[in-house]
Amino acid sequence: MKELIKEAILAREFAYAPYSNFKVGASILTKNKKIYKGCNIENASYSLTNCAERTAIFKAISEGERDFLAIAIIGAKDKEKPLEYCAPCGSCLQVISEFCNTKDFKIILVKDEDDYLEYTLEQMLPFAFTNKNL
Repeated sequence: MKELIKEAILAREFAYAPYSNFKVGASILTKNKKIYKGCNIENASYSLTNCAERTAIFKAISEGERDFLAIAIIGAKDKEKPLEYCAPCGSCLQVISEFCNTKDFKIILVKDEDDYLEYTLEQMLPFAFTNKNL
């Protein structure tokens, strides 16, 4: 998990957040032990902004990955140390639930390499709407 956390911290540096100045980094671990990084990418038309979590997941999916173990997320104002844990938004949780097992998939909320919390997807989204609902 330490490597996954380090990669999320590095990903945050690439965030494009000129409007909110809130930079988020995420890294997702596949069952093949590959890590894909993502950052938030803002847009002047705010609804077109993409979160770091979805960027990381979409990068992995676009490379053929479908099996995931965990995601690490860190966020704070630019050049500031995170004071709070940055949890995924509802849209990100829904996208995560499309590709990840709700009981086993880990979501790691990071302040720094040694200060983080770990949850399952089921804990963060107990009533996920998935393909089982269709």
